[in-house]
Amino acid sequence: MLQYARFAVTLTGIILLPALAFAQASITGIVKDTSGAVLPGVTVEAASPVLIERVRAATTDGTGQFRIVDLRPGTYVVTFTLTGFMTLKREGIELTGSFTASVNADLKVGSLEESVTVTGESPVVDTQSVRRQMTVAGDLLADVPTARSWYATVMLIPAIATQAGTSSDVQVTPQMTVFGGTGGRGNEGRMQVDGLNTGASLNGGGVSTYIADIGNAQEVALTTSGGLGEAEVGGPTISIVPKTGGNTFKGTVYFGGVGSRMVGSNYTEALRIAGLSTPGSLLKQWDANAAVGGPIKKDKLWFFATARDEGQYRSIPGIYPNLNAGDRTRWLYAPDKTRQAQGAESWQVGTLRLTLQATPRNKFNVYWDEQNPCNGATYSSNIDGCRKQPSSGAFVGSLGLGGLTTTSSPETAGYLDIYQRAQQVTWTSTVTNRLLLEAGVGTYLSRWGPTDMPGNPTRGLIRVTEQCAAGCANNGDIPNLAYRSANWRNNWNGTHTWRASMTYVTGAHNMKFGYQGGYLVDDQKNFTNDSNLAFRFNNGVPNQITETALPYQVHQDVRYDALYLQELWTFSRMTLQGALRFDHAWSYFPEQQIGPSNYLPFSTKFERQDGITGYKDLTPRVGVAYDVFGSGKTSLKVNLGKYLEPASNSANYIITNPIARVAGGLGQPAITRTWTDTNGNFVPDCDLLNPLAQNLSAAGGDVCAGLSNLNFGRPVFSNNIDPAILGGWGIRPSDWGFGVSVQQQVLPRMSVEVGYFRRWLQHFTVTDNVNVNASDFSSFSITAPSDPRLPSGGGYVVSGLYDVNPALFGSTSNLIAYADKYGTQYQRSNGIVMNVSARVRNGLTFQGGVNTGKTAQDICEVRAQVPELTFLTAGVQPALSPTNPYCHSDPGLITRVTGFGSYMIPKVDVLFSGTFRSDQGGVLRADYVVSNAVAAQALGRNLAAGANSNVTVNLVAPGQVWGDRVNEVDVRIAKILRFGRTRTSVGLDVYNTLNSNAVLTYNQAFVPGGTWLAPTSLLTPRFAKISMSIDF
Repeated sequence: MLQYARFAVTLTGIILLPALAFAQASITGIVKDTSGAVLPGVTVEAASPVLIERVRAATTDGTGQFRIVDLRPGTYVVTFTLTGFMTLKREGIELTGSFTASVNADLKVGSLEESVTVTGESPVVDTQSVRRQMTVAGDLLADVPTARSWYATVMLIPAIATQAGTSSDVQVTPQMTVFGGTGGRGNEGRMQVDGLNTGASLNGGGVSTYIADIGNAQEVALTTSGGLGEAEVGGPTISIVPKTGGNTFKGTVYFGGVGSRMVGSNYTEALRIAGLSTPGSLLKQWDANAAVGGPIKKDKLWFFATARDEGQYRSIPGIYPNLNAGDRTRWLYAPDKTRQAQGAESWQVGTLRLTLQATPRNKFNVYWDEQNPCNGATYSSNIDGCRKQPSSGAFVGSLGLGGLTTTSSPETAGYLDIYQRAQQVTWTSTVTNRLLLEAGVGTYLSRWGPTDMPGNPTRGLIRVTEQCAAGCANNGDIPNLAYRSANWRNNWNGTHTWRASMTYVTGAHNMKFGYQGGYLVDDQKNFTNDSNLAFRFNNGVPNQITETALPYQVHQDVRYDALYLQELWTFSRMTLQGALRFDHAWSYFPEQQIGPSNYLPFSTKFERQDGITGYKDLTPRVGVAYDVFGSGKTSLKVNLGKYLEPASNSANYIITNPIARVAGGLGQPAITRTWTDTNGNFVPDCDLLNPLAQNLSAAGGDVCAGLSNLNFGRPVFSNNIDPAILGGWGIRPSDWGFGVSVQQQVLPRMSVEVGYFRRWLQHFTVTDNVNVNASDFSSFSITAPSDPRLPSGGGYVVSGLYDVNPALFGSTSNLIAYADKYGTQYQRSNGIVMNVSARVRNGLTFQGGVNTGKTAQDICEVRAQVPELTFLTAGVQPALSPTNPYCHSDPGLITRVTGFGSYMIPKVDVLFSGTFRSDQGGVLRADYVVSNAVAAQALGRNLAAGANSNVTVNLVAPGQVWGDRVNEVDVRIAKILRFGRTRTSVGLDVYNTLNSNAVLTYNQAFVPGGTWLAPTSLLTPRFAKISMSIDF
């Protein structure tokens, strides 16, 4: 029986800031008489019901050209009038995204009262802009099977570089996932609602946990390259254009849900043999939306309001409640395999948007979006919270940030039930037919990360992570499992933005001068257990202690201002465009304090300090668009531009934060020491306040190595910053992008675009421990174990590994500087993208394409000078460490294929629709824990960290081992029922129709003959979803 939980109410708001590279479509053209002579002074009007002012007008200039800008997506009628000539109307002009529609006219001599109406196909090729943009209409988004979320839409755009792993899973509910363009920074993608960036104030500032409901969007436009002065970054931007109401009351109600009996299984015997003991599964999903819009006063004040309730329950693959949870006498993980751990998340969202035509030339938008999440549950069923533990015994935790994963026991799961909010006000003034003024201000506030689970009994327990160097049969068989105690946060961030612009338009020219500003606030407070300790075990045997200094609070703020001037100049069949943008960005840190705590018995207070003192950049962007044959059906586009790394509370903007520079770092100030539990009581019988090595085994105690950093918590900065990276002209991290493409109309209402794109990044940072140099490291090699799963069966030599000389272990004084101080580092990408868009009149709509390319990274010259370099995950730099030697990364071509479309069978009103995507799996590692005994044979001495230490060596180079390719096909069949002005769609969606069991995440801890590459999560199995939408 179908088990829904609840349906309620939808949308997530949509916003109102036409400023950045968002949907501001245009209509342009040239007017002539029947002899071919240009006609100045022709009045051109564009009318559409999507405009609250109903009509926008322009006048042809001396060259006969006109241009009408700042038009919302919709269908327009263009009317041409001039005394002495017949009136001409062009109907059915469809505008999407930032598309520029070329609408030319030839006027015949006659009276104004005489009119000619022409209905033809709307242009599909943009011959006047170098911006590459893929636009998806709102009705198509409602027709195809998706999660009605922005990231589900992003995954269908071929030019986007998506993340491998769980981010490639079937999208069931909205998720916060960073994305970027091929060869760019992984977090450079922007998510905007009507022009406002709703990203968080940190981690690149591009995305956040903000829930944008594309099910109530007018359209979604994805710009991948070719941005002019309005664009700060060179990566992709997804802009959601909202519905705004109108002069007619209209609304939508949507219900959709999945029950456990509607979910199949893709678990096979082969997967069980490969090491996946229990797969995860979707248990329940629901989505209920309601939206209504209309006039409060016709042609004067419109409203659009939405409400939404949605969520999901999901079992966690291979994770079970810990039978020892909450027991301070138990130190190992004991899975209760009678019940599988579950994750839960839900959101309740309400929005209101008002559009006011205050005067004939002045329009205001006001927007409020309130969102209340409920991620996770209370620890027990008798504790109050937004969700209680079920009495059934299945432990429910959070699926959100810091929530349950395949390497976390349920007692470590987070909880979150605190609101996030977006608020905006914008103003638009058409001063004249040629002068447009715009201004706006917006705020996005959010709480991120897990908070303390209500009823949490683990505060008095020490957190343990199982390293599993030789399998972990003695401790749960789950590599890298964290258990026993939770960490949690109390974090707030605020994104405050404002902008203003002036656009001056003639027929041949479109000039815009604009300003953008922002204030980004990041306040973090981190917590751990009462002891401020964490242990690491190897197959149940202690080998490392982590000492923390919590709680402590971080304050960091970023400010930026930008001015830009851009110009489009059309003459004959060519449009030249260029822009120059000036950016000024800086950061600072209000008063902060670290300590006191039990392992940091003193406190250190830091007064307000500056971070980035001032990045100043002038970035040029140029391009040319050419109507090849003058028919408006073939366009050649070429562009070149310099773009910047986004200003946010991350990367260079926060490296001078004094708390980040105190030993231990920003997220959780901590240091480690190797530990031998000689007496086997799981208690470190050493003086943990003594930073030096101790051997108390003779007295019944333990062996504890010295602290990994002797300056832990002291106002002695372990990180010093090269002043050259903190301010100045032209030194902010940036990238260049080049593109050339051809767009061709192949059939009426169908176009194909093929392009070549190249990007290269500059200004990389590295961390150099100046207390050591390259000669202070011993280089060594190991032999990979023989194993048929390794390349060539293993047995090969892995060289280029480093270990610091023992006398300098723990001696740290880091200098953060640009890589070119030490040698050459580069990241370059080349790719080809093809997009197909068809919206033919027989009811068939299709969009899709192919993206294939490669990215090469190299930092070998720098590593030779700075052997201690560490980048834990691949991104702008390849994954690297002293024992992960692959300083050159060129894994080869990566190809994405995507497509989605719909077809309405005439007369019977039956809708068929579907989506397809094929994504390359991720680059995999073979993390082999090398004991001191093995390393010592190569080094001729013990490892610097001590005889009980070990190091982790990746045995495979990037691109040698890949994860499964993810091929997902989703389909929908729906019957359309019409009753008067009401349209009802009753549909059945089938996700992962082919029931692919592609592996998303793997155990990458290598043990000879062990569970290396054992699956830890799969693509969600095939499931059916029943949905109904009512439009009235």
